[in-house]
Amino acid sequence: MSKSSSGKRGQFWRADWFVAVLVVVAVMILYQATDIIGTMERRFYDFASTSTSRQPSDRVAVIAIDDQSIANIGRWPWPRDIHAQLIDQLAQAKAKTIVHTTFFFEPQTDRGLVFIRKMKEALATQSPDPAQGGAGYGQLASVIAEAEVALDTDAKFAASLSKAGNVLLPSFFVFGEPQGRPDQDLPAYALKSAIDENSGFSLPVMRGQQPIEILGTAASGIGHLNQLNDVDGALRMEPLLVNYFGKAVPSMALLAASKSLNLQPGDIKLNVGESVQLGKLRIRTDEAALMLPQFYKGHDGRPAFAVDSFYDVLNGKIPASKYTDKIVIIGATAAGVGIQFPTPGYAGLSPAETIAHITSSILSEHFIVQPTWGVWAALGAFLLVAAYLIALLPRLSAGLAAIATLVLFVLLIGTEFGLLSGSALWLKFVLPATLLVIGHLALTTKRFLMTEAGKLRSDEESAETNRMMGLALQGQGQLDMAFDRFRRVPMSDAVMDNLYNLALDFERKRQFNKAQAVYEHMATYNKNYKDLQSKLNRAKNLSETVILGGGGAHPGGTMLLDGGAVEKPMLGRYQVEKELGKGAMGVVYLGKDPKIGRVVAIKTMALAQEFDGEELDDARERFFREAETAGRLQHQNIVTIFDAGEEHDLAYIAMEFLKGKDLADFCKEANLLPPQQVLSIVARVAEALAYAHRQNVVHRDIKPANIMYEPASDTVKVTDFGIARITDSSKTKTGLVLGTPSFMSPEQIAGKKVDGRSDLYSLGVMLFQMLAGVLPFRGDSMAELMYKIANEEAPDIRIIRPQLSERLANIVALSLSKRPETRYQTGDEFAADLRSVISEVAGGAPGAAMATGAVAAGATGAAAAATGNFEATVIGGVGNNTEFAATVIGGVPAPTAGQDKPAAPADDAFGKTVVASPPPAGTPPPAGAGNLDLDL
Repeated sequence: MSKSSSGKRGQFWRADWFVAVLVVVAVMILYQATDIIGTMERRFYDFASTSTSRQPSDRVAVIAIDDQSIANIGRWPWPRDIHAQLIDQLAQAKAKTIVHTTFFFEPQTDRGLVFIRKMKEALATQSPDPAQGGAGYGQLASVIAEAEVALDTDAKFAASLSKAGNVLLPSFFVFGEPQGRPDQDLPAYALKSAIDENSGFSLPVMRGQQPIEILGTAASGIGHLNQLNDVDGALRMEPLLVNYFGKAVPSMALLAASKSLNLQPGDIKLNVGESVQLGKLRIRTDEAALMLPQFYKGHDGRPAFAVDSFYDVLNGKIPASKYTDKIVIIGATAAGVGIQFPTPGYAGLSPAETIAHITSSILSEHFIVQPTWGVWAALGAFLLVAAYLIALLPRLSAGLAAIATLVLFVLLIGTEFGLLSGSALWLKFVLPATLLVIGHLALTTKRFLMTEAGKLRSDEESAETNRMMGLALQGQGQLDMAFDRFRRVPMSDAVMDNLYNLALDFERKRQFNKAQAVYEHMATYNKNYKDLQSKLNRAKNLSETVILGGGGAHPGGTMLLDGGAVEKPMLGRYQVEKELGKGAMGVVYLGKDPKIGRVVAIKTMALAQEFDGEELDDARERFFREAETAGRLQHQNIVTIFDAGEEHDLAYIAMEFLKGKDLADFCKEANLLPPQQVLSIVARVAEALAYAHRQNVVHRDIKPANIMYEPASDTVKVTDFGIARITDSSKTKTGLVLGTPSFMSPEQIAGKKVDGRSDLYSLGVMLFQMLAGVLPFRGDSMAELMYKIANEEAPDIRIIRPQLSERLANIVALSLSKRPETRYQTGDEFAADLRSVISEVAGGAPGAAMATGAVAAGATGAAAAATGNFEATVIGGVGNNTEFAATVIGGVPAPTAGQDKPAAPADDAFGKTVVASPPPAGTPPPAGAGNLDLDL
């Protein structure tokens, strides 16, 4: 005991849970040591955050210094009076706020301006008195002054900035922890936009660059233009404030939003570690005043913000009035001038476009939040996945494990996507989702490898076990399973002896094709074993001469034995006497059990020819399950099932051989039964259905062809119970479902789930037809017939047979009610009502007279046909119908001379009626009903 336990402990590293622990550790190392999972998280954030219905603000506009502007105005940098002209136009159009993203860190001095100023200084030393040579002094001084103004573009630009009064210029800082005191304090014009901040809420910077004094003083405000890139170079976060030695400088976007709301820097309030308050706007940030802005997706191939050309606005092609009361952002996009930042949803955005997105996010409060509890939610999800991999997944089957993993994966990714796109919350679930996928793949691979290795080991260790099991199965008569076991055993002389005996057993059961397979398997090891070659040749010849189910010259099917002798073939324990009928799915034979002398009808179905793969397995399983179900029905009015099995690749059912004929002929106008006899027959069928329904068995194909009746003994039998559901979930090779549409209930036509009340509806149709000689619903096309069954009420039977009583007409109408809940609920109720009116109709006219009445009532032509236009068994697109509705009938006169078939037509054995000839002279009568005896 201790040794076994020690061995198990020594094998712990092979356990699934241990592999799962290793996967968890490996994923954590991967996450910490590389940026693979982080990259996937950021990519998923970019996709989900831009998959939103949020729309950008229409108060923000962008003017680009683009390639067209450079080509028309001249190479960069332009004289600053060009910028001044645009500022003047926008100011005149009353733009709300102008954000210029160009850095103006150096003065722009024209070389001619230097000489002009020297000339001005030289002129100042001269006397303006004309008597002393200063005749042109005043004119020259005026020209020099005019030239100075024209060449001093910084002064021109500053004048335009001052006149506009709403222009913001950028500064730039270097991030880092400051040491000691600053190299230089913020100039006064920069301090106007800064606020005091000593709480460490904003990112620290250690040095910076400001616009030149003349421009900075004239500007309305100075904001920083620092961008904070992720490790992949993308821009996802906006530092709303940077801290320069206790002074928090707002970003250009924050300052633009503030100015557009007529707020001053003093109106910017800091909620340390949580948010930045801008008037009534509360901008959620992290602990370093970093905001996750919304980057808006474009629509119909257009960007979120329209970008106008600087040159088009300058020359008036785009009127400046377009920018009235808007935040106008000016920036470079031309190649070699501006830089591009990758952002969520965009491969590259210019600083001006980036500020437009961020400014719109601030004004519309369209920011994305990482809640403080988000890290705990992500950790909880990680631990949940780890627990699932370690504790639960190893206990699940492969199928359940795949479903559970898929559901958990969709839940994790779907939650993150839904929160990002719908609620602007970012919970990082990519890490636990990655752990889930890697863990599942690792455990699945491990299971596969271990299973394969274990299978090889098991085959090697259990060779003798398989041989013994093969012998046991052979002794039980399960020869196919025995052969399967023997094939798993490495070949040896002992196994050859076992296989030889198995082949002889197959021969005894006349399964020569299977005996041939055994001999061929033996020949691969030793083709000179005993008389193997002669046995193999004999098996080949006999397997080719077996005629089972032949017609014409072989009415009963024969088998040619070695030496020329002829013997009847066998199906299981039954000797096949002759063929009774043939249908689309198989053949019905007359058979005999030689052990007890019982005569039976054997219905065969070649499932392997109609189905393959999983459909074949499903059809075979249904065949035997439904045969067993039908075998449990023991009722005087239900045909008895004796046995079911499979042999010669045929599935078969051995059932009671019945005398008499089906009711199809009694539905024709010229051959109707008296009404009281019809009611008696239908009442007994209703009682049989009531019994079956109590056993939870639904027939699904009640029709005259499935009801046997022998007038001499007044015997009624319902056939084909249990066969109707074999193909409920399967389809034939043509993709069609088979059935008899005229007798289907409305719910069966609609493909809904049916119960016993559907059978009672079909019985009501049969009652109508047997009384009236016509079906209640007829049509010129399949679609019309199905429509009438599903939507139209059945006609009053007295319109066709006025001789019938009102009470009987009401019974027929009730049985044909469209809704299951409003028709008869049980067969016993139906039977009781029918029996109660038998005495009323006892004096009614005979069937022939009533047939004449149908013609008089106007039921003529195709519409009055006894079986309607569409009694074929093939219909499409209808669920819950039957493919195997064969009826076996005996007691019909034998074929006349020269006929290959019985005198009555032998219809489709699976959906119509099969008429059988009587058994040969001397055949014992059918045995009584017995229990289902499966010989599998």
